[in-house]
Amino acid sequence: MTEKETHTLEEETIEAKEEDVNTSVEAEVEEIQVEASPEEVLKQEVAELNNRLLRVQADYDNFRRRSREEKEAAAKYRSQTVIEALLPVIDNFERALLVKPEAEEAKSLLQGMEMVYRQFQESLKNEGIEVIETVGQTFDPHLHQAVMQVEEEGFESNQIVEELQKGYKLKDRVLRPAMVKVNA
Repeated sequence: MTEKETHTLEEETIEAKEEDVNTSVEAEVEEIQVEASPEEVLKQEVAELNNRLLRVQADYDNFRRRSREEKEAAAKYRSQTVIEALLPVIDNFERALLVKPEAEEAKSLLQGMEMVYRQFQESLKNEGIEVIETVGQTFDPHLHQAVMQVEEEGFESNQIVEELQKGYKLKDRVLRPAMVKVNA
């Protein structure tokens, strides 16, 4: 036999085997179709459609829940960027109020600044801003930033001795941790 004849014979053998496989698969499909009545086929299709509908409904419910949670978070923290920009202003305001004037005019000016400061603090409180408690508290790395460690009598280990810069929270989120000295 020549090489060409051998190749042709192999192709015919492969085609014959494929025909046998296709015939047996078709027979099995017909057998399955014969076994399943049209009612059963419809019931299966209805069950499949119900499953798909339930999955789509669950996906939609999850989407609605996530969207609602994102909107609530956005509304809850909507003022965060403005307040973060105002924190240095608050610090400077507090430093200005620490000045002890001697002249009568300066005292009345300071009194007016104190009234404005209290009003400003009240507005921040209404927005959900809280000052983080420090002196006498136990150091919490989530709320405080330790910049110094000192040895002070009257304070326990890891207790805050002094506040160097106020820290602020917006509801449950820390805007700026308080800078503190901690007892060793």
